[in-house]
Amino acid sequence: MSVFLILRFNYIPNFSEQFMVRIGLIIVIGAIVISMGAALYMYIQYQTNFIIVKAGEVVVVGPVEYTITFDGTHKGNEKTIPADTFVKIRISAKNITDEKTRISGEQFYLIDEKQQKHQPVYGEFSTEDLLDAWLEPNKPVTFTTQFDIPYDEQKQNKIIIRPSKQQSSVDAALICITKC
Repeated sequence: MSVFLILRFNYIPNFSEQFMVRIGLIIVIGAIVISMGAALYMYIQYQTNFIIVKAGEVVVVGPVEYTITFDGTHKGNEKTIPADTFVKIRISAKNITDEKTRISGEQFYLIDEKQQKHQPVYGEFSTEDLLDAWLEPNKPVTFTTQFDIPYDEQKQNKIIIRPSKQQSSVDAALICITKC
């Protein structure tokens, strides 16, 4: 008889097993819903915010206020000759914070009508060429940079400005420079 009592105390009725399975299923579904909510929040929090403007308009990306204008085309110099044509842009930048910040040519890309991304070409074309510079607070500066592309004045070209890692911003600017 004592063996029967021991077995009886260790026996879990069938309805308790189903109840435990249901609780476990609710916990798993709850964990999935919570992780999906956290992932959606992080995606929305760090999604790039594109600011769309035309050439000559002021745009703020991170701590820098930019004005980009189309500055013509050229065929390079003795040291640097383009495969096609250099499209030159003028960059007016002003640091609107109280701390120094870095600006470099790597932050700028030209997007042509075929949606191809072109990086700037560095050369000693003028004293204003942008390679890498530090911006002092509230002091506007002007730079130029150029892109080697098959230029057609009838096609639309855009510039994308991305913030540097130091600036840690989710903003990016899309600036139409020709045929807007």
